[in-house]
Amino acid sequence: MKSISEKTVAYSRTEQVHIVMPGDVNSSFRLFGGLLMQWIDVVAAVVARRHADREVLTAAVDHLSFLKPANLNDIVTLCGRVTYVGNTSMEVCVETYVERPERNNVRALVNRAYLTMVALDEDGKPTRVPRLKPVSEQEMVDFEAGRRRKEARKRDPEG
Repeated sequence: MKSISEKTVAYSRTEQVHIVMPGDVNSSFRLFGGLLMQWIDVVAAVVARRHADREVLTAAVDHLSFLKPANLNDIVTLCGRVTYVGNTSMEVCVETYVERPERNNVRALVNRAYLTMVALDEDGKPTRVPRLKPVSEQEMVDFEAGRRRKEARKRDPEG
Protein backbone atom coordinates (compact mmCIF):
# COMPACT_ATOMS: atom_id res chain seq x y z
CA MET A 1 0.00 0.00 0.00
CA LYS A 2 1.44 3.34 -1.08
CA SER A 3 1.11 5.99 1.61
CA ILE A 4 0.07 9.56 0.84
CA SER A 5 2.68 12.12 1.90
CA GLU A 6 0.17 14.98 2.31
CA LYS A 7 -3.56 15.07 3.03
CA THR A 8 -6.20 17.74 3.34
CA VAL A 9 -8.39 18.30 6.39
CA ALA A 10 -11.41 17.11 4.39
CA TYR A 11 -9.75 13.72 3.76
CA SER A 12 -10.20 12.58 7.36
CA ARG A 13 -13.10 14.74 8.57
CA THR A 14 -15.53 12.60 10.60
CA GLU A 15 -19.04 13.05 11.95
CA GLN A 16 -20.83 10.83 14.47
CA VAL A 17 -24.46 11.24 15.54
CA HIS A 18 -26.26 9.96 18.64
CA ILE A 19 -29.66 10.38 20.25
CA VAL A 20 -29.23 10.77 24.02
CA MET A 21 -30.99 7.73 25.44
CA PRO A 22 -32.09 6.98 29.04
CA GLY A 23 -28.94 4.92 29.72
CA ASP A 24 -26.75 7.87 28.66
CA VAL A 25 -27.94 10.36 31.30
CA ASN A 26 -27.48 11.12 34.99
CA SER A 27 -30.24 11.78 37.55
CA SER A 28 -30.69 15.29 36.10
CA PHE A 29 -31.40 13.75 32.66
CA ARG A 30 -28.20 15.26 31.27
CA LEU A 31 -25.65 13.32 29.23
CA PHE A 32 -22.87 11.84 31.37
CA GLY A 33 -19.69 13.87 30.79
CA GLY A 34 -17.62 10.68 30.82
CA LEU A 35 -19.72 9.15 28.06
CA LEU A 36 -19.32 12.27 25.94
CA MET A 37 -15.55 12.05 26.56
CA GLN A 38 -15.63 8.45 25.29
CA TRP A 39 -17.51 9.49 22.15
CA ILE A 40 -15.01 12.33 21.60
CA ASP A 41 -12.08 9.91 21.93
CA VAL A 42 -13.61 7.54 19.37
CA VAL A 43 -14.21 10.34 16.87
CA ALA A 44 -10.66 11.64 17.35
CA ALA A 45 -9.29 8.12 16.81
CA VAL A 46 -11.27 7.70 13.58
CA VAL A 47 -10.03 11.06 12.28
CA ALA A 48 -6.42 10.25 13.17
CA ARG A 49 -6.57 6.71 11.73
CA ARG A 50 -7.96 8.06 8.48
CA HIS A 51 -5.20 10.66 8.29
CA ALA A 52 -2.36 8.33 9.29
CA ASP A 53 -3.65 5.14 7.60
CA ARG A 54 -2.63 3.18 10.69
CA GLU A 55 -3.37 2.50 14.33
CA VAL A 56 -3.25 5.45 16.72
CA LEU A 57 -3.40 6.13 20.42
CA THR A 58 -4.59 9.07 22.44
CA ALA A 59 -1.58 10.82 23.95
CA ALA A 60 -3.31 13.83 25.50
CA VAL A 61 -6.50 15.78 25.80
CA ASP A 62 -5.42 19.42 25.89
CA HIS A 63 -8.68 21.16 26.28
CA LEU A 64 -12.18 19.96 26.99
CA SER A 65 -14.87 22.56 27.65
CA PHE A 66 -18.45 21.74 28.59
CA LEU A 67 -20.26 24.85 27.37
CA LYS A 68 -23.87 23.63 27.64
CA PRO A 69 -25.56 20.38 28.62
CA ALA A 70 -26.93 17.72 26.33
CA ASN A 71 -30.23 16.39 27.62
CA LEU A 72 -32.30 13.24 27.26
CA ASN A 73 -33.61 12.84 23.70
CA ASP A 74 -31.29 15.50 22.23
CA ILE A 75 -29.50 14.72 18.99
CA VAL A 76 -25.76 14.97 19.61
CA THR A 77 -23.42 15.41 16.66
CA LEU A 78 -19.64 15.17 17.04
CA CYS A 79 -17.53 16.67 14.24
CA GLY A 80 -13.82 15.85 14.15
CA ARG A 81 -11.01 17.22 12.03
CA VAL A 82 -7.23 17.31 12.02
CA THR A 83 -6.02 20.80 12.88
CA TYR A 84 -2.25 20.26 13.08
CA VAL A 85 0.27 17.54 12.26
CA GLY A 86 3.76 17.09 13.68
CA ASN A 87 6.08 14.18 12.88
CA THR A 88 4.27 11.30 14.57
CA SER A 89 1.39 13.12 16.21
CA MET A 90 -1.76 14.85 15.08
CA GLU A 91 -3.93 17.37 16.88
CA VAL A 92 -7.61 16.60 16.37
CA CYS A 93 -10.39 19.02 17.24
CA VAL A 94 -13.75 17.48 18.07
CA GLU A 95 -16.71 19.83 18.35
CA THR A 96 -19.96 18.57 19.81
CA TYR A 97 -23.31 20.05 18.89
CA VAL A 98 -26.82 19.49 20.23
CA GLU A 99 -30.01 19.65 18.21
CA ARG A 100 -33.39 19.87 19.91
CA PRO A 101 -36.71 19.37 18.11
CA GLU A 102 -38.33 22.24 20.03
CA ARG A 103 -35.61 24.56 18.66
CA ASN A 104 -36.10 23.48 15.03
CA ASN A 105 -33.04 21.20 15.33
CA VAL A 106 -30.65 24.17 15.10
CA ARG A 107 -27.19 23.04 16.15
CA ALA A 108 -25.75 24.59 19.32
CA LEU A 109 -22.10 24.05 20.26
CA VAL A 110 -21.89 22.31 23.64
CA ASN A 111 -18.30 21.08 23.70
CA ARG A 112 -14.93 21.55 22.02
CA ALA A 113 -11.97 19.28 22.69
CA TYR A 114 -8.40 19.12 21.37
CA LEU A 115 -6.71 15.72 21.46
CA THR A 116 -3.19 14.69 20.55
CA MET A 117 -3.15 11.39 18.70
CA VAL A 118 0.01 9.43 17.89
CA ALA A 119 0.40 7.07 14.92
CA LEU A 120 1.85 3.63 15.64
CA ASP A 121 3.86 1.30 13.42
CA GLU A 122 3.49 -2.49 13.34
CA ASP A 123 5.63 -2.77 16.51
CA GLY A 124 3.53 -0.24 18.44
CA LYS A 125 6.17 2.50 18.15
CA PRO A 126 5.42 6.09 17.07
CA THR A 127 5.77 6.53 13.32
CA ARG A 128 5.66 9.35 10.82
CA VAL A 129 2.33 10.63 9.54
CA PRO A 130 1.42 12.43 6.31
CA ARG A 131 1.75 16.21 6.31
CA LEU A 132 -1.43 18.27 6.58
CA LYS A 133 -2.36 20.53 3.69
CA PRO A 134 -4.62 23.32 4.96
CA VAL A 135 -6.76 24.58 2.07
CA SER A 136 -9.16 27.19 3.44
CA GLU A 137 -8.30 30.29 5.41
CA GLN A 138 -9.95 28.76 8.50
CA GLU A 139 -7.86 25.59 8.13
CA MET A 140 -4.71 27.73 7.99
CA VAL A 141 -5.80 29.59 11.14
CA ASP A 142 -6.52 26.25 12.86
CA PHE A 143 -3.10 24.91 11.77
CA GLU A 144 -1.26 27.92 13.19
CA ALA A 145 -3.23 27.72 16.45
CA GLY A 146 -2.40 24.01 16.68
CA ARG A 147 1.29 24.78 16.15
CA ARG A 148 1.15 27.31 19.01
CA ARG A 149 -0.60 24.79 21.29
CA LYS A 150 2.11 22.21 20.50
CA GLU A 151 4.83 24.73 21.36
CA ALA A 152 3.03 25.58 24.62
CA ARG A 153 2.86 21.87 25.51
CA LYS A 154 6.60 21.57 24.95
CA ARG A 155 7.28 24.53 27.26
CA ASP A 156 4.90 23.31 29.96
CA PRO A 157 4.24 19.55 29.64
CA GLU A 158 2.12 19.56 32.83
CA GLY A 159 -0.38 21.93 31.19
